[in-house]
Amino acid sequence: MSEKEALSRANRLLAKMTVEEKVGQISQRFDIASLFPAGAPAIPGMPPITPLDDVIGKGQIGAVLFVHDPAIANRYQRLAVEKTRLKIPLLLGYDVVWGLHTMFPVPLANAASFDPAGVEHDQAIAAAEARAQGIHWTFAPMIDIARDPRWGRIVEGAGEDPYLGAAIARAQVKGFQGDHIGAPGHIIAGPKHFVGYGASVGGRDYDSAYMSESELHNVYLPPFKAAVDAGAGNVMSAYMDFNDVPASANKYLLKDVLRGELGFKGWVVTDASAVHNLVKQGFAADKADAAIRAITAGVDMEMSMAPNAFATLVDSVKAGKVPMARLDEAVRRVLIAKFRMGLFENPYVDETAAKQALDDPAHPAAAQAAAERSLVLLKNDGKALPLDPGALKHVAVIGPMADSPKDMTISLAYPEQAANTVSVFKGVSERLQGTATVETTPGVQLFRLNEGPLAGLIKPPARWSQQQAAAEIQKAVDLAKRSDVVVMTLGESLSMSSEQGSQADLALPGNQRQLLDAVLATGKKVVVVLINGRPLDLTGVYDKVPAVLEGWHGGMRGGTAIARALFGDVNPGGKTPITWPRSVGQVPIYYAHNLTHNPDTADKRYWDAPSTAMFPFGFGLSYTTFTIAPPTMDKTELMPGGRIAVSTTVTNTGARPGDEVVQLYIHQRAGRQSRPIRLLQGFQRVSLAAGESRQVTFTLDESNVRYWNSIERTWVIDPGTFDVWVGNSSTADAHGTFNVGGAPRPAN
Repeated sequence: MSEKEALSRANRLLAKMTVEEKVGQISQRFDIASLFPAGAPAIPGMPPITPLDDVIGKGQIGAVLFVHDPAIANRYQRLAVEKTRLKIPLLLGYDVVWGLHTMFPVPLANAASFDPAGVEHDQAIAAAEARAQGIHWTFAPMIDIARDPRWGRIVEGAGEDPYLGAAIARAQVKGFQGDHIGAPGHIIAGPKHFVGYGASVGGRDYDSAYMSESELHNVYLPPFKAAVDAGAGNVMSAYMDFNDVPASANKYLLKDVLRGELGFKGWVVTDASAVHNLVKQGFAADKADAAIRAITAGVDMEMSMAPNAFATLVDSVKAGKVPMARLDEAVRRVLIAKFRMGLFENPYVDETAAKQALDDPAHPAAAQAAAERSLVLLKNDGKALPLDPGALKHVAVIGPMADSPKDMTISLAYPEQAANTVSVFKGVSERLQGTATVETTPGVQLFRLNEGPLAGLIKPPARWSQQQAAAEIQKAVDLAKRSDVVVMTLGESLSMSSEQGSQADLALPGNQRQLLDAVLATGKKVVVVLINGRPLDLTGVYDKVPAVLEGWHGGMRGGTAIARALFGDVNPGGKTPITWPRSVGQVPIYYAHNLTHNPDTADKRYWDAPSTAMFPFGFGLSYTTFTIAPPTMDKTELMPGGRIAVSTTVTNTGARPGDEVVQLYIHQRAGRQSRPIRLLQGFQRVSLAAGESRQVTFTLDESNVRYWNSIERTWVIDPGTFDVWVGNSSTADAHGTFNVGGAPRPAN
């Protein structure tokens, strides 16, 4: 349905609605019974598990979160369509962040692929599975820029860079939504969290964020602009205080920036219970005041675990505290979405077809391909990898994540998928089946000091005694001694990278370094596979082993992908989407920093340790080698309205086929504001056979050289000289220059 027709129908329906019915449409509730299987303990602090049938039948909510069972979806829709006066169907939403039934690598891993087309393809699969179950809308993608790896939710985003973040955000929105809202087999995308959530002080989840207008516009907004320009139908507001005003009641963010500057036309939903939280934040006096502040600031729908604070708007509107026009505006946006999704014509889902949609064999294959694209080779001294499978008779896979499917991925909707998830041990065993013996042991246990939001679904085992812990390390040592090679699987559990998963230290948790040292003492060859959702401090690891492969939380086929890389069936081609610190003391660290007045000493800012990163942004090795030629340009000057084509030639100079990510960076030498030392402004992932060359061309226009000027408070373009580099990381050294012509000017 066209947007124009949806608007017309929404207006006609709106004219028939009472205030109570309007308020119901902008209220969304958790269906906690659908989130947790029967008998499972709920997350601490959640309200009691009660069905939503009564409030749906009374028209008190217009949307539900976490329904994924087609039968429940149909039951709820029948209540809404058959029991309420105006027969308005529900919007059913779900967190389809890295899959629904088919679980893909975590989003940070997907960003490491530097492959937006692949990401778009995979999110289209997730959307098809979700739509078939009766889900209309996802609270994804999470597109918060994150430059502090202590923040647990860094795992859900694309890392530190606004250009890469924008490219991945655009791909995800297109994958979820298709070419228009309501496209068959697709769902509405809900980019989150608007805005600055990833900039919380100290990397502590939920803490305040403080930033200048320059940082907001130049760093944190570009992924949201890309998502809005791609047609995102929904945006979720953030929890935290933004410059001392909560983001879910921040008129500047929601009206001036999101609606005004970005031109967003869909509806804004809060994060869970964010309206209630306005009272806890010391911003609103009570629940009714919180609802008034949120809706007048620009929120259109409240998401809540408990009874909605927005229910108080009935009295507030009737008392004149909230203009009826503002309430109508919010309701209209929600109704337009329902009309465009075709819910009034077909609110129900085919329960037989729903299961068939989950059984497509192409979907796990896509998950494996995604995991393979995300692998990053961080170290490979002496060509320690790939391993020669024909030379091995006994392989040890050791570590706390070695045989832990739940640390590859977890599906809240389909916990039984754990049986179909391939751990590293299982992947290696399947790869070497019939040719070598493969054994595993964890060696150590990993525990959080406090439980996170997955506590109700992931029950930790009983903790080992001190005596048992020593015995388990000895068991790992004994296994290593009788093996030809040891694959050490180190990192962090999936529950440590999540909401409420912030951590003060980036060191390997538990006794993993002790385990590694004990295994290394055997003298056997050891290669390390990392399973993690953030950069970790590799002190005592990187310098002691010949090879380190970043495997991430790789999804349901992550172990297969890692095994294929270990034995050379796959050549890792991913790149770090974040600058990797040497230790937590360097945090925050990112490549796009300003030159400062003393750039020559940038690598000596700390006297007690190097100031340089462990791995720069965009870094990743390969089993082959590449050369990237200096850039050539078809023009030397970028004039107003013009373009420059920047070309280079990339050559696979090794003996294996492989992928290289060619990256383009620019720097403005002088202008009305200091600009970062480098900015990513283009990338292409290229697959090349041994000895093959290919020309790669990037196009630069005024959008690449504009920036938000914090003094003039607008987008500007400065004439002058720009450096340009091409290469395979943010330290690329193949260099050229071009000029931006014309007079200093505002940018469009």
